[in-house]
Amino acid sequence: GHEQLLKMMEERMMDVEQKLRLVKRLLQDKVNQLKEQLSKNTRADAMVKDLYVENAQLLKALEATEQRQKSAERKNYLLEEKIANLNRIVRNLASPSFSS
Repeated sequence: GHEQLLKMMEERMMDVEQKLRLVKRLLQDKVNQLKEQLSKNTRADAMVKDLYVENAQLLKALEATEQRQKSAERKNYLLEEKIANLNRIVRNLASPSFSS
């Protein structure tokens, strides 16, 4: 009876050790998986930061372009007014010369 009990205990011990090895392997796999995910997340975070900086630069460039466009539109409007005034002056100058 004593040897049989010892043998049963030994078998249970071996079974427990096998299960522990399996759990250890599963945990190591999970650790590797999490390390890989951390690495991916770190790269994604760096890309997001780069995109944020690039977006800010593009917004500044867009604002500068919009300001230049507004300035060009104002200058164009003033030039059109000057042309209209010059045309009016030319018409007024030419008008009396035909009537004389």
